[in-house]
Formats: sequence, structure tokens, C-alpha cells
Amino acid sequence: MLESGEKMWYNNYIFAKRGMKMNICDLKPQKVFEYFALLSSVPHGSGNMKPIADLCENFAKERGLEYIRDEADNIIIKKPGTAGYESSEPLIIQGHLDMVCAKDPDCEKDMAIEPIELYVDGNYLRARGTSLGGDNIIAVAMAMAILDSDDIPHPPLEAVFTVDEEVGLLGAAALDFSNLKAKRMLNLDSEEEGVFTVCCAGGVRVNATIPLIYEDIPEDFVAYKIGVSGLMGGHSGVDIDKGRESANRLIIRFLRRLSQRLPFSLCAIEGGQLDNVICPESTAVIAFQNDEISAGVLSDMVAAYDAIFKNELAAGDGGVTVSAEPCALPDRRIIITDTVKLFSALNVLPYHIQRMSRDFEGLVQTSLNMGVLKMTEEGLKFSYSVRSSIASEKEDLVDKIYGVLRLAFRDVQIDLHGDYPSWEYKRDSELRDVIMAAYKETTGKDGIVAGTHGGLECGIFSEKIRGLDCVSMGPDLAEVHSPRERLDIPSVERLWELMKDILRRLK
Repeated sequence: MLESGEKMWYNNYIFAKRGMKMNICDLKPQKVFEYFALLSSVPHGSGNMKPIADLCENFAKERGLEYIRDEADNIIIKKPGTAGYESSEPLIIQGHLDMVCAKDPDCEKDMAIEPIELYVDGNYLRARGTSLGGDNIIAVAMAMAILDSDDIPHPPLEAVFTVDEEVGLLGAAALDFSNLKAKRMLNLDSEEEGVFTVCCAGGVRVNATIPLIYEDIPEDFVAYKIGVSGLMGGHSGVDIDKGRESANRLIIRFLRRLSQRLPFSLCAIEGGQLDNVICPESTAVIAFQNDEISAGVLSDMVAAYDAIFKNELAAGDGGVTVSAEPCALPDRRIIITDTVKLFSALNVLPYHIQRMSRDFEGLVQTSLNMGVLKMTEEGLKFSYSVRSSIASEKEDLVDKIYGVLRLAFRDVQIDLHGDYPSWEYKRDSELRDVIMAAYKETTGKDGIVAGTHGGLECGIFSEKIRGLDCVSMGPDLAEVHSPRERLDIPSVERLWELMKDILRRLK
């Protein structure tokens, strides 16, 4: 169980606020949710790893467990096998410490310094106004509960908690794999109960900066703020096949069409915070000659494209809205020739699903997502998340982005970051056989073996540990990377029972 100091930490926390009817400690499995609460009591967005790494290090110290903390703040905690399992082949239990910090537009929480506020909503655990971080704190909480147990039979364990997974698997890339002895691994970063992931896409982040020339805006101009909002957003890997559109893509498309009817100047544009999140809202500020005809053109185009987008996206993102409202006139604009060229180039860049898998029905094989779009002093910046389970297709897609941008802008700057390998399907897997048998026995149902278009650290582990036998699984998590993220509580309890049975079988 938790140490007294740790109990005080989370018992003094937020869970009793605002008329909550259920305390987090009432949930089952109790120890798992206690650790979930403890981990959630410190900020742990990507790039802000020290507080949660300190917590994990203290956990290991207080229990006398062997641990390694590297310069990147990755944590490895080792525990010997229980009686009768001392000589069994070791097992890695793996998850990541960072979360995507997303919040509602009216949420004032500073997620860099303030913890999230957990609450129970029926069968779901959620966070008030923000993302939950169930991706992937549930993995760390489960591993801690096992490491802290004295009544669960298990082989020698190597719990690996990596950092900055959400921004390019940076922690796994920096890990010293010579500290690990196991050749089999259970990753807990999947999000659908009963679905056992055995392969994943590789990916890379493409950052581009298009230099812009600014000039003063004539005094007789007026400015309008254009908005595309009401989209669901989501994870660019696991949600890109659900008919969800990017506000960045839509605002580019709208402004390109508008420029053909109304000569306007672009003053600002911004959408999205992370490359791996499908952008739910984008805004732009434009300026044009102050006359009734121009205002009428804008009004007509907004109404037309609001209807067009609602029709096109009715099945997946029907809440989309296009809007325009007067705003203060900015001090400057980019030159008009750059405005036309900019939207012509951005409109023809590849986007969304490029190819579906032939090995797994319904699985996206290759895609890209423009997650961030923003004008700065340096120019227009945007970031793509490019994914593919085929390395050559990933490289080809990056080449297409290069080609389009360099044809249009000679001085464009393009950088690649966070390149990580795909995880190839292993047709013969003893670990998978054990897991599927355990799932069948504990639930009476057959598990589903699948691949994912999301990036998993299993690709890096498989590349670094020759012959690694690896499976990824997890409880039901919905709408991760968004303020609507929710963790299914009964699913966690069922996964916990499955975990214990798997460990018992790995003698």
C-alpha cells in the first residue's frame, strides 16, 4: 500500500471537491486507482517530466527496489521473481510517464504547474476541463501496484517508465537498453480492452517554416477574425480513420477559396498545439478594403462553406462551424503576393489517410496530420505527424512535403524530429499465445489480435532488443488527447485480473 506521506499527498487533493459522491479510493482495483491518483497529483505533460520521475524514484527507494534513473528521466525499476519464479525468464512491463495536456477553451488551469482534477462520471474516470492522462498513466499505476504487491506470483520484473513518448518517443530513443535483460515485454499503452496489439506504425515529425515578408496595413482597411471550430479532434493515429477532419486543413481550404473572390491580406493564423493531435479549432485574421461589396462577399462565403463543411463531414464531424466577426485592425499583414502563393501551396499538400493496410482489414497504413499551424516573427510555422507501417512509404510522404514546399518557397526551412521505427508483426509469439489463453479463460471470449496506426514504443524496444517477444494491451480509453478523455473503470478491473493471470502463467 501507499506510504503515509503519499496517502496524505493525495487524500488532501481534489477528489472531495465540488460535491463528488465517490472517492477515488473507493474504486476497484483499489491499489491501481490509488497509484493513478498519486501520479495525477503532479503535473506531467510532455517536456515536464522531473516531478513525476521524482515520484517514481521515491517509490522505488521507499520499497528497497533496484532502480535506474537516466539523464532523460526514464525510470527502470526491477523486482525479483516471487517464490518458485526466481529463475523464470524476466518480463518487461512498460508504459510512458507523459501525457498530452489538452483543455477546454474556458479552462484556466495551468497544466505545467497545476495537477489535473479527477472525478468519477458513472463508469468513467475523467478530469475536469482537461485531458485525463490515462494515456498512459494507467500503465504506470498498474505496474506500481504489481511492484508493491506481496501476493501476486510473477517472474522477475523490469518495469520501464519512459518520458516524452507523446512528442516523438524521445524517452525510449534515449534509453540505455543494456540495463535490460528481458526478451519479452508487455506494453500497456493500448486503449481497447480485449484487443491485443502486435504491430504499429513508425513515424516522424516534420517541422516547416515558410519565411514571410510583412508590411503595414492601409488605414482604410477593416479586419475580420475567421474561425473554424466545433470539430471533435482526437489522436492522429487511432482516430484518423473515424471521419474526423482537421480545422487547420479546413481553414486553409476556405481561405484559398476566399482569396479567389476577395483580395484580402493575411494578418495572423493559428491552430493546434501538438503535431499528433487532430486540430479541433483554427482561427485567422484577415484584412481587406472597407466597403459593402467586400463584406458581402465574405458573408456569402462563410455561409456557403459552413454548409459545405457540415454536409461533407455530417457522418464524423457534423458540429463544424465556419464564422467571421469584425476585430481590431492589426498593425501589419504579409504582402499580398505571399498570401496567394501561401494558400495555393498549403492547399495541395498531402493530408489525412494515404493508404490502408492489406494485412489487417480496416487498419490505416500511411497517413499524415498537420497538427500545428501558426504565424510568428520567423514566418509561417507548421508541424506534420507522418505515420506508416511501411518505412519506404513514410519516406516517400516526407519527400512529397519537401517537394511541394520547395517548389513554392525557395527559402523554406524543413526539419525532421522524433523519427521512430515501425513495429513489425511477429507471426510466432509465445507471449501472445499465453496472453490469448489467459484472456479466454478469464473472460470466456477470444481476444482480437490487431495492429495500430498509432506509434508505440514497442517499435524502438523491438529494434534495440534482438528477438523481443512483445504484446501491447490496455483498458478501454476513449477520446484520448482531448478534454473528453475518459477511462472505463470496470475495464480496468478486468484488465487487472487478466494481468495477474498472465503473470502467474509466465513461470
